[in-house]
Amino acid sequence: MEIILLERVEKLGQIGDVVNVKNGFARNYLLPNKKALRATKANLAFFETQRKEIEAQNLAARKDAEAVAAKMNDLSVVLLRQAGESGQLYGSVTSRDIAVEISEAGFKVVRSQVILPMPIKTIGLIDVTVRLHAEVSVTVTVNVARSAEEAELQAAGKDLTADAEEVDLVEAALEEVEAMEAAEEAVEVEETADEAVEDESKEA
Repeated sequence: MEIILLERVEKLGQIGDVVNVKNGFARNYLLPNKKALRATKANLAFFETQRKEIEAQNLAARKDAEAVAAKMNDLSVVLLRQAGESGQLYGSVTSRDIAVEISEAGFKVVRSQVILPMPIKTIGLIDVTVRLHAEVSVTVTVNVARSAEEAELQAAGKDLTADAEEVDLVEAALEEVEAMEAAEEAVEVEETADEAVEDESKEA
């Protein structure tokens, strides 16, 4: 489908560009979100008469977004989740979860503005991009932890997943030692039994 962009769209073009996109992308995203118009003769003529106004509105929106981005600089949000000893979450953290936390911190954003390639599935500090405007993005730190205390430790630079790995290594080493000791005990028992058999044979 051929469309006219009403705002800059990453990897597509700038305001006023006429581009070809897949029908589904246009119908499901660009058109309903007022990011583009169908490139008909009537719409092209309408766009040219409204170009200055559209560009002015975009500039104002960008300035507003830049002001919000400045306030969001160094923003960190905490999400408490249940997780195993290794730090693996029982579930995951999604873009919707992050949007809710950012909104509760005083910055109104929606799920589609949170750029998260895949859900977060482990505890830790994750840098997430939030797109406030087509030309303005900000990085927010998402602190996923099992408790408020752990969140504070992570914020201070403590890597809890590394600690979990160390615990796993120590436990594995202990299990190996215990297995070796058990094997040695089994050998000693076997040797003792053999000696007893020999003694009985001699007495006989």
